[in-house]
Parts: sequence; structure tokens; C-alpha cells
Amino acid sequence: MISSRVLPGWPVIGAVAAGGALGAGTRYGVTLAWTAPWATVAVNVAGCLLIGVFLARLGERPLLRPFLTTGFCGGFTTYSTFAVQTLELSGRSAVLYVVATVAGAVGAAWLGGRLRA
Repeated sequence: MISSRVLPGWPVIGAVAAGGALGAGTRYGVTLAWTAPWATVAVNVAGCLLIGVFLARLGERPLLRPFLTTGFCGGFTTYSTFAVQTLELSGRSAVLYVVATVAGAVGAAWLGGRLRA
């Protein structure tokens, strides 16, 4: 067995991978419950709220922070699906989708960062 002293990054990589699997599975569940593209808006906005909260409240927790931020939130949110769905929409629907996603995500991350109580 290789010790973590030899490969110090492996525990963090494992935490990120586990969080990513959990986040991606959660996103898939949301897409089963809601229709596209609004399910994508919901996961991206919710993920940005969560990452704002996690970054503001967790401090330097060597495994929990990467598990929740890079892992869970990274697996839960999806920029690639947002980009493809934007191209599939047309006219006002595409504009509304982009504005709702970007404004909602940035606003949610800002709000999450202020929920420290």
C-alpha cells in the first residue's frame, strides 16, 4: 500500500472525485424531475449559492472544502450543458436563458458568500 506521504495529493483527489460523483448524480436527479433548459438554470444557480456558502463558511478544511466545492459543486453545476442549450434555443428564449443563468448564478454566489450567520 502506498502511503499518503508518498503521494500527498491522493486524499484530496479522492475527496474531489467522491464529491463530483455525488454532485453529478444529484444533477441527474434534478434533470429527471424538471425539464430542460430550466433544470440547468436551477442546478447552476443552486450550485453557485452553495459554493458561495461553502467558501464563506468552511475556511481551510483540507478535505471537506475540496469535496464540497470542486467536487460536489463542480459535478452538480454544468457550463457545457448551459452552452449547448443556449445554442439550441432561439431569439428571446435564448436571451432569457442566458440572462437568467448568468445573473442568477452570480447573484446566488454573492448571496451565498454573505450567509455567514
